[in-house]
Amino acid sequence: MLQKVEICGVDTAGLPVLTAEESGELMRRLKAGDAAARERFVVGNMRLVLSLVKRFWAKNANADDVFQAGCIGLLKAIDNFDLSVGVRFSTYAVPMILGEIKRYLRDGNSLRVSRSIRDTAYRVLKTREQLEAEDKEATIEKIAEAMQVREKEVVYALDAISDPVSLFEPVYNKSGDALMLMDQICDEKNNDEVWTEHAALAEAMSHLGERERKILFLRYYEGKTQTEISGEVGISQAQVSRLEKSAINAIRSDIACDGE
Repeated sequence: MLQKVEICGVDTAGLPVLTAEESGELMRRLKAGDAAARERFVVGNMRLVLSLVKRFWAKNANADDVFQAGCIGLLKAIDNFDLSVGVRFSTYAVPMILGEIKRYLRDGNSLRVSRSIRDTAYRVLKTREQLEAEDKEATIEKIAEAMQVREKEVVYALDAISDPVSLFEPVYNKSGDALMLMDQICDEKNNDEVWTEHAALAEAMSHLGERERKILFLRYYEGKTQTEISGEVGISQAQVSRLEKSAINAIRSDIACDGE
């Protein structure tokens, strides 16, 4: 994407540049209905679109599609620009072009994120920029404090707008041997330490009585309440509570003895 010179059939290297006088004159003519002036004005401002599109090179999006979205924003800016406002066209057009590009990237994302979370994420980014502009370290804690929200909301919002990455994405390549992202992710559920813990737990469970094992199974594997278990096992809730605590203490004691 970065090396593309021709986008949507347009040779970006040969795009014209309008002077302030030419831009003003063409704008007055196109507002009066001059189709030729409108076409010249659009082509003359494509460099503005291109300069903004370059901000999104890292988004892994198709350059042609992003450029087209930017051009739609340019056309909207042209149609809505008011000559009487007294501001430069580029000043007015930039937010509209960026908005159209961001809308395209957002709507084209395979993961749908709610509007409220996106709004929070954009506030987080803006707050981070403000903190950095003040030469302050923009930590999650400081961003949350400035926004008066919880830290986990900041983290969740940033995660939600992050681009998904394939586990098979190459992160390093040398002599034809690619190192993929999945090669750098450890399995925290099936390592030797966890396997040993599971084996010790199973051994300790085998020393319990059948009723105690059933209570723990219903409580921690099926997620039932002590009241539900009491009806199924045929004893009171208080007895279930007592047997559950006794069984857990016995397991802890058994595992502790095995570890010594």
